[in-house]
Amino acid sequence: MSLNLQDIPRVKTITKEDFIKNYFIPQQPVVIERFIEDWPAYTKWSLDYMKELGGNITIPLYDDRPVDYKDGFNEPHAKMKLGDYIDLLKREPTKFRIFLWNAIKEIPQLQDDFTFPDFGLRLMKGIPMLFFGGRDSYTFMHYDIDLANIFHFHFEGKKQIILFDQKQNKYLYKIPYSLITREDINFNNPDFKKWPMLKKAKGFQTELNHGEVLYMPEGYWHYMRYVTPGFSMSLRAIARNPKNFSKAVSNLVFMRSFDNVMRRLGGQKWIDWKNTRAIVKTHKAL
Repeated sequence: MSLNLQDIPRVKTITKEDFIKNYFIPQQPVVIERFIEDWPAYTKWSLDYMKELGGNITIPLYDDRPVDYKDGFNEPHAKMKLGDYIDLLKREPTKFRIFLWNAIKEIPQLQDDFTFPDFGLRLMKGIPMLFFGGRDSYTFMHYDIDLANIFHFHFEGKKQIILFDQKQNKYLYKIPYSLITREDINFNNPDFKKWPMLKKAKGFQTELNHGEVLYMPEGYWHYMRYVTPGFSMSLRAIARNPKNFSKAVSNLVFMRSFDNVMRRLGGQKWIDWKNTRAIVKTHKAL
C-alpha cells in the first residue's frame, strides 16, 4: 500500500491571470514546465557552473539526523567549501544538503541569470533561497514557518515532491510546537502498521525536472527527495489569507521562542515528550 497521492497538475506555461484564477485563489499546487526557458539560468545553471562561480565559499550543510535539544533553530550540522561539496555530490551519495542558502548575497552575478516573475503576487526579492542535495538525500516532511506562497525552481537532475495541505495535519503525526512531522516516518515508503493514520491523508506528488517550477500554496507540507544530485531556488510571497498570516506571525513571535525556552529548560525530555505527544494526539482518531 502507498500514500493516497494525486499527481500535481502540469501546464506548459501560464499567464498571470490564469495562475491567480486557477491556482492561487483556490490554493492548489501546479507545475509549470516551460516558464523560465528565456532565463540565462535555464541553460547556464548547473552544479559545475555553481562550483565555477562560488567554489571557495564556505557553505552550511544539513543532514537527516533527528532534532537534538542542543541544536539552535536552523543550526547547520557541518560546513564545507562549495566546490568540495559539489565534488562530493557528483562522486557518491551523501545525506548532506544545503538548506535556505541566500547565494545571491555571496555570488551577486547569479542575479543576472534570472528575473523575478510576475505571478500577481509581491515576491520577497531579498531572499531568493537555494537548496542542494545528493542522490536519495531528503528533507523531513515540514511546512515553512511563515506559511508563504512558494515558487520552487529546479535545476539539474530530478527531484521527488510530496505535498499535503494543512487540512491533513491530524493524520501526519505533527510534532507539537514544531513545523515537522515525526522524523522517523519514511514518506517515500511509509510503514502503515507503525503509522496507520497516514492511510487517511490525501496529498499530491510529482517529480521536478530541470527548469520546471512548482507552486506550493500557503502552509503546504512538503517532503523533497533528490532522485539525482541537483539544486533548486525558491522565491516566496507572504501569506495573503488572514488566518495564515496570523499563524505565521504567531509562529515567528511566540511558537519558536517558546520551543527554544523549553529546549533549554527541559533538554531531551522536551524533545521526547513532543515525539510521544505526536503519536498520542494522532492516534486519538483511530
